[in-house]
Amino acid sequence: MMVFNIEEVDDNSRDKVVKNIIKQWGSSNIITKGTVHDTMILPGFVAMEGGNIKGIVMYCIENDECEIITLDSFLSNTGIGSQLIEKVEETALNKKCKRIWLITTNDNSYAIRFYQRRGYDLKAIYHDAIIESRKFKPEIPLIGLDDIPLRHELEFEKILE
Repeated sequence: MMVFNIEEVDDNSRDKVVKNIIKQWGSSNIITKGTVHDTMILPGFVAMEGGNIKGIVMYCIENDECEIITLDSFLSNTGIGSQLIEKVEETALNKKCKRIWLITTNDNSYAIRFYQRRGYDLKAIYHDAIIESRKFKPEIPLIGLDDIPLRHELEFEKILE
């Protein structure tokens, strides 16, 4: 596993981070469970190598829960995603969160495996939630990864101790 410099998203990196998110997600807004999250203001971390962003994670802490809003690695199988998620988990523990959770979609089998290998458990399936999300973000495609119709949100959680 490569080791990357993990830095907090700040005023200096925010524009580059948001441009990367727009490139990946089609917008700076991310929708989970009907909530619109603006990545222009969310806290997050970036994995840096040679002055270049190699991965991004954005999160939101409310009450005693931490939601991972986005997790993107621009170099597959290098440990970027793992290092970023560990940083968010550490932050959530420091903020006394009891639970960390996230939403992924029914087509993203890679993410489903990734989170399960890191101790996240499937909490809920929100049937046809993406249909509702398209009302807020019409650029969400009808067909996702591996030509799978993009329809459902899957909630994964990890209970923190």
